[in-house]
Amino acid sequence: MDGIEALSEIAYWKERGREQTRRVEAYRKAAWALAELPEGEVERRIADQTLTDIPNVGPSTSAVVMEAATGVVPKKLAELRKQGQQPLAEGGEELRAVIRGDLHAHSNWSDGGSPIEEMVKAARGIGHEYQALTDHSPRLTVANGLSPERLAQQLEVVADINQQVAAEGDEFRLLPGIEVDILEDGKLDQSRTMLQQLDVVVASVHSKLRADSETMTERMVGGISNRFTNVLGHCTGRLVEGSRGQRPESQFDAEVVFAACAQFDVAVEINSRPERRDPPSRLIQLALEAGCLFSIDTDAHAPGQLAFQDYGCARAVANGVPAERIVNTWPLDRLLEWTHGNR
Repeated sequence: MDGIEALSEIAYWKERGREQTRRVEAYRKAAWALAELPEGEVERRIADQTLTDIPNVGPSTSAVVMEAATGVVPKKLAELRKQGQQPLAEGGEELRAVIRGDLHAHSNWSDGGSPIEEMVKAARGIGHEYQALTDHSPRLTVANGLSPERLAQQLEVVADINQQVAAEGDEFRLLPGIEVDILEDGKLDQSRTMLQQLDVVVASVHSKLRADSETMTERMVGGISNRFTNVLGHCTGRLVEGSRGQRPESQFDAEVVFAACAQFDVAVEINSRPERRDPPSRLIQLALEAGCLFSIDTDAHAPGQLAFQDYGCARAVANGVPAERIVNTWPLDRLLEWTHGNR
């Protein structure tokens, strides 16, 4: 098999398994370094056993490429594939089988770790029919949020990718989108001109998460009522584990917020990241009672994290969320009719 492909797939499985970032990056960076070499250079270095002379290619990654060159699946990859045969969480398997796509994921255009093309490859590999690309908006400078100009450039890249995929005979679609900040005044952090061109708008609060309940409720309802908003992202902002530590839930009037979601046809995101598990179960129940739609999203920042939907599906099933109320079980035509319905 191709050694560079083997390195990329190992990185995918390690991301899926939530291994330390530095361990994953060793394989991603080695794959990128080798992919940039002139044609025939990798083969020559395999023959000369000089792969480790290339920056970012170490003994472990070199060994994978050398093993692949013999025509076998590298042992490390074979082991990871075997481990990956089991779902990440039990209980949501039937629901996961009817999920058609993911409406929240990031690339290295903002704070994700991989190029758009690698996110697309992973989404296609796990059977998605569509994948929304939702990099951050301008005010979130810590996440390299996209200015209107950079977002316009990204739209061209998305169009090119979709054209290439279609030429391959695949019906997969990359959906242009954004995770847009809900600003303190309830407005969205991107121009109307740009929002109008997107298929999916996930609106989230990322700043001043400890505001009082009345302030936060008003802010969230402002974002929800915006005609471009499709999904309310990770509504409490909580963190329950992980390298960033723990963070308590934001305080807001959940009945008012979910009533607004139901009124303005905005889906409540069930964020599948293990460190978020947002919303907590009691709020999923409240949103369900309010008549809300849901979107089970990964908020992926790396290709392997697209598999995190297993976690979200398990939580949705445990809380009795019916598949027909989950927008990313819908076919693409119906989904786009919904996302563009209020614009």
